[in-house]
Amino acid sequence: MNAPMNAPVTVAAALGLEARALRRGAGLETSVVQVGMRAARAARVLPRDGAPVVLAGVAGGLSADVRAGDVVVSTEVHGPDGSVVRSPAAPLLAAALRRVLPEGATVHLGPTVTTDRVVHGRRRRALAAEGYLAVDMEASVLGTLTDAPFATARVVVDDAAKGLAHPATLGRGRTALRTLTRMVSAIESWAGAAHPARSVVLASPRSFCAGVERAIEIVEQALETYGAPVYVRRQIVHNTYVVADLESRGAVFVEELDEVPDGVPVVLSAHGVAPSVRLEADARGLAVVDATCPLVAKVHTEARRALRDGNSVVFIGHPNHDESEGLMGEDPDPNSPRIHLVETPEQVKSLEVPNRERVAYLMQTTLAEDEASQVVDALREVFPGIGEPPSSDICYATTNRQRAIRDVAASTDVVLVVGSRNSSNSLRLVEVAERAGAAAYLVDGPDQIDPEWLAGAGTVGITAGASAPAPLVEAVVAALAALGPIRREEPAGIEETYRFTLPAMPALPTTKRN
Repeated sequence: MNAPMNAPVTVAAALGLEARALRRGAGLETSVVQVGMRAARAARVLPRDGAPVVLAGVAGGLSADVRAGDVVVSTEVHGPDGSVVRSPAAPLLAAALRRVLPEGATVHLGPTVTTDRVVHGRRRRALAAEGYLAVDMEASVLGTLTDAPFATARVVVDDAAKGLAHPATLGRGRTALRTLTRMVSAIESWAGAAHPARSVVLASPRSFCAGVERAIEIVEQALETYGAPVYVRRQIVHNTYVVADLESRGAVFVEELDEVPDGVPVVLSAHGVAPSVRLEADARGLAVVDATCPLVAKVHTEARRALRDGNSVVFIGHPNHDESEGLMGEDPDPNSPRIHLVETPEQVKSLEVPNRERVAYLMQTTLAEDEASQVVDALREVFPGIGEPPSSDICYATTNRQRAIRDVAASTDVVLVVGSRNSSNSLRLVEVAERAGAAAYLVDGPDQIDPEWLAGAGTVGITAGASAPAPLVEAVVAALAALGPIRREEPAGIEETYRFTLPAMPALPTTKRN
């Protein structure tokens, strides 16, 4: 990936003041043009060679969340005639801006509107009510845009709280111009991610597994059955998008049961819980809906059986993960532990157990196969007669996704893994891709992709953790496609046919809900 970061890009501004501020930050490959307020001039000065174009300047804030000094990157620009220009690559520009602007600067991502006159009062409030973040006056430019990579970024001078006719406007304008100068390096980075013929290879399978689908459906069914709020102990699955979506529909996520009021339903997350959590719920008479993944529940059953047979249990897993915490809770006496957590082969050597002939091992379901096998080899060396699970504890979805991305990563320049940072299976996908020789990065969505990762990358591999929704993958693909033509490839993978049944919704206690 040797392409220069300062790839050719045209930055267009309506006003001379804006253009001068942008030129102060521009590199040698960056052309800053003043397009004015007329379509004819814009048509003359904007390039027609397919090179990236960014409209940059100042704007007025509409949403109450958008304050003076904030930057707004448009996902789509609406014109006064009803026209709409969409910018799927906008999230990558927002990500680049967040990296170059001073700490504390706010970059918003969303729809904006352009008008042919200044808006005040009632009209401004009406536009805000329609969901627009900001407004500018460059409607004439919209019709001149081509299919080249395109984005628009505005610095807010006047916001909803303090309109344009305010004593502070002049000072805020000067600050906005300084921000425009700082923004150019991010624009250049964004342009450097463009590519004239990129291959995008999607690993298969990817995204939701049967256990995640079941867990989400359980919360949705609980909301339908009981109405909001429905309490959920811990994140139902480890994905910020899923959690935010369920919160918007009435789910309330808590860390522990003492945060759950009496008389309401509570869902236990897919990662499993310690028996003490169930006992606490029973003691309080809570209506419990268990969303534990059946494959996680299988490991709990194996742990109880091994303990009942007189074994010490070695659990291969990651500390501070919900699944590990739940399994370790199966230990009948933590003061004299019979379940031991190990993460690396080195930790195996220091294990102390009462009877070296009575030892069994189990695994967290979301481990990387190759790394887990190293720990198993160390266990077999230290405890030659160690008991093994009847079948692999690493779940089918984890295994399938790791094998798929390993094959993809071997022939790609960079791999993007869609998933949240607290998702163990997503983190393992990054590690597997890196061990296969690719540069790999974990992102929740396109707005977390650093354009510098893509500079010169002719082939990009994409996958998603088992807890990441498929639409986020498509949003990443759309962002890449907006940076130049792509050839989408999807090698055949293992078809997953697992389906898990949903539990019954228990009756609420007779105590009235608070």
